[in-house]
Amino acid sequence: MAMAFKMATEGMRVKQECLSSFMEMKWKKVSRYVVYKIDEKAREVMVDKVGAAGEGYDGLAAALPADDCRYAVFDFDFLSCDNCQRSKIFFITWSPTASRIRSKILYATSKQGLRRLLEGIHYEVQATDPAEMGFDVIRERAK
Repeated sequence: MAMAFKMATEGMRVKQECLSSFMEMKWKKVSRYVVYKIDEKAREVMVDKVGAAGEGYDGLAAALPADDCRYAVFDFDFLSCDNCQRSKIFFITWSPTASRIRSKILYATSKQGLRRLLEGIHYEVQATDPAEMGFDVIRERAK
């Protein structure tokens, strides 16, 4: 237990590919979302999946495992009330109830390290089940 606490409080290194994939999504619009995972053995945050530009929110929801934690960033495009095309980036912390306690602690304590590197995030969502991060929740937060 002491080892788990030590790893959790020290945080994780963030691989360069995490920042690169986020910047490509943000500026070049080559992807719609990026899912990150923590490799406990290597003690670093790495890219798990990158959603193509044509993929939507359903692709992101399908990319999140039902029994393990993940971080995700999602580029949400929408029309504002004055019919202008807008884009907001969401940072999602996925921590399902079926995941291990150790994993939940690790992701909770390492979140700020990754979040600090990803500049330009507009909203943050924490979810333990799909209903807490549904498309209607994302759309409502963006307005």
